[in-house]
Amino acid sequence: MWSRLPFGERLRTELGTPRGARRLGSSPRSRVWRAELSGTPVVVKQLRAGPEADERYARELAALRLTGRADPPVAPRLLAADPDARVLVLEHLEHRTPREDWVIDYAAALARLHALAGGGHGHGLPAWSGPTGEDVEAFLRLARELGAVVPAGAHAELDGLVDRLAALPGRALLHGDPCPGNDMHTGDGIRFVDFEQASLGPGIVELAYLRIGFPTCWCATAPASQRLAAAEAAYRAQWRADTGTDVHGDLADACTGWLLRGDALVQRAHRGTTDHLARIPHRDWTWGTATARQRLAHRLRTVDRLTADNPASRDLGRLATAMYEGMLARWPGIRPLPERRP
Repeated sequence: MWSRLPFGERLRTELGTPRGARRLGSSPRSRVWRAELSGTPVVVKQLRAGPEADERYARELAALRLTGRADPPVAPRLLAADPDARVLVLEHLEHRTPREDWVIDYAAALARLHALAGGGHGHGLPAWSGPTGEDVEAFLRLARELGAVVPAGAHAELDGLVDRLAALPGRALLHGDPCPGNDMHTGDGIRFVDFEQASLGPGIVELAYLRIGFPTCWCATAPASQRLAAAEAAYRAQWRADTGTDVHGDLADACTGWLLRGDALVQRAHRGTTDHLARIPHRDWTWGTATARQRLAHRLRTVDRLTADNPASRDLGRLATAMYEGMLARWPGIRPLPERRP
């Protein structure tokens, strides 16, 4: 019933009285309804009380205010907000079945989203945080546990990579979880939703999602190489069109950064709780469309290919190769990630 909506006096004064509300599926961290205001469908989203709920609401609100600058839009329009109740009222979007080559339009839309934080915009959003020295140590422990010989220069190469990622200009509006499912394919183009993890950082770390297999997402996906190349080219062309500059950073660095992060092997509720890389030799687990070992094997193979011809990452590439081959020898049933989104 509409009376159960967290639609208080503040919102009713601004927008009117909602009718015909019904619950929609959502993550455990939020409640979402479809309702009508003066015959126009809207979406009402409330972030549930819990750890970091106020921070997640503030991030989403700040990001949606930024995306309101985009023309054509890259997110649903923000119609109203009630921060006291952690409620957002948004434009309702009709999602269509994505095209076979959806990833190309997706990449261009992602670049447009990232470019919105230029010119000093983005107040209220925290800075993106990349992998750390602790992630490097956990990754090297895993390598040894898998029986791989760690080349002499691998540690220094990984430390240098962490430093390079931390030094990248943080001028892009990062979605934080740009997964298949958080992209709405509409008649007016692709729109992104669910900005609870939004931040400011280098856009290349989310461009890397396409190649590294959508690391924070339940729907791990590996697009075919031809579509992947076209999507990355579309991103770079759109970024240049919107900003007049080339994309900052190295794609190999960005992909390796995701390889190092054990928290990118589990859903958000389990992140920050343990060293998930250390679990890999002893057990596998399924999250969404892939297992943890599938995800890790794909990331190792990706980094192996990206670093193969780079003298500055020779030892890292050798290590990724040894770990990948060691995983296949130990667990020959590991399958590639699915090529198509669910």
